[in-house]
Amino acid sequence: MTTPRDLLIVTMDVESGRPVEQGDLSLALAGAELIDLADAGAVVLDGDGILPGDRVPLGEQGALGDHLLDEAAASVVREAPYESVEDWLWRRGRGLSAAYLAALTADGQVTRPRHQWIPFRDDAPALTDSPARRRAAGRWTSDEPVLAFLAAAVGVHEEPAEEAAGRVDDAVVTVLAAVNDAVRELEAVRQRRSIEEAAFDNIWRGQ
Repeated sequence: MTTPRDLLIVTMDVESGRPVEQGDLSLALAGAELIDLADAGAVVLDGDGILPGDRVPLGEQGALGDHLLDEAAASVVREAPYESVEDWLWRRGRGLSAAYLAALTADGQVTRPRHQWIPFRDDAPALTDSPARRRAAGRWTSDEPVLAFLAAAVGVHEEPAEEAAGRVDDAVVTVLAAVNDAVRELEAVRQRRSIEEAAFDNIWRGQ
């Protein structure tokens, strides 16, 4: 399993005060991919720039052991000017939460229960009792800092204590900070659209 999959499982498994926004989750998943790619040597983070590492062979069972992560590695910009972490989050993150949910479903780790009395109505996806779920839960309960900070970014729980940041290297801190900034930017866009829509509605009510 990978950090993105662990993150998705945690967001589905842990009680939180509000629903996780899919756009926020997609940005965090893209950040999780980047952290795993850097850990595997597929990329090198130089400040806020993403430099290509060793080319990762792809295939049905690629070097990273996950087809979405292999897909992410294949999409790394390999010629200057290289991509920034921020640009990666917005490009790679588009629709990424749906892609990872589909992957978990295809692997049998997520099911969509059906009402017996409404046979064609799908309920919300539910996690199965799987080794992947137990692994993610173990990583979560151990307060592993990368997973904890990513989960905090999407609102699953409060940000870990400051000393947790000292347990990750500077490159990871750069990615986590970029994820937080991107999530805040997306929230600002949502609020602006909400205000604009409310103003538009008020205009029509005044006619």
